[in-house]
Amino acid sequence: MTLQYVGIALGVIALYFVSCIRILYEYERGVIFRLGRVLPEPKGPGILMVFWPIDRLMRVSLRVIVQDVPTQDVITLDNVSVQVNAVVYFRVIDPMKAILEVEDYVYATSQLSQTTLRSIVGQVELDELLAERDKINRHLQEVIDQQTDPWGIKVGLVEVKHVDLPEHMKRAMAKQAESERERRAKVIHAEGEYQAANRLREAARTIEAHPMAMQMRFLQTLVEVGAENNTTVVFPVPLDLIVPFFRQRPEDAGASNKPPAE
Repeated sequence: MTLQYVGIALGVIALYFVSCIRILYEYERGVIFRLGRVLPEPKGPGILMVFWPIDRLMRVSLRVIVQDVPTQDVITLDNVSVQVNAVVYFRVIDPMKAILEVEDYVYATSQLSQTTLRSIVGQVELDELLAERDKINRHLQEVIDQQTDPWGIKVGLVEVKHVDLPEHMKRAMAKQAESERERRAKVIHAEGEYQAANRLREAARTIEAHPMAMQMRFLQTLVEVGAENNTTVVFPVPLDLIVPFFRQRPEDAGASNKPPAE
């Protein structure tokens, strides 16, 4: 009987030691509390012994956590109501602080990200929020990282995902964009007219210096008109051929100045 009891006791002890074995993955660290007091260094990865009930193991993942920031109603600096959401990328760099300094570091980081997002967006105008997204993202990352540093959290990236505008603001911005496009079109058209006028002035100077160029241009115009299957033929007549007919001869001018015979 004694040997039987000894065998049972040894079996129970073996089962106890087997049940105390814990395995931590490469991306995990374990914070062990022994009789309520934390052991100096986090354990893992690999195999470790947790002697329950005097030991308690808290697993902490060192991988990057992606936390979605819910949509927040924010009033910008120029009194425009918008809805903004974002995403936060962070990881634990100190498992001891993540367990000892805050109850739930994931929930705490999420709440801090929401309040910081409302605060930062409320300090900028709408145009800056839409045009300088990278600057706002860096500011958010710096502020959240600074506030989560005592928890052993490193915030690597914060990105504003979407900015939802009211309908009247969308219509106003659409009108503004349309007016801007019309302004650019008019400026481009005026610039083209200016350049064309300069080119025509240079062409006129060239033709004035070389009269035969006008004749060549005249013949080219006739070729272009004759190339089409038209029933109407336009034949331009140079003004130099018509002007002499309208000029009065000196004797005709003198005769017209004589008084009429009685």
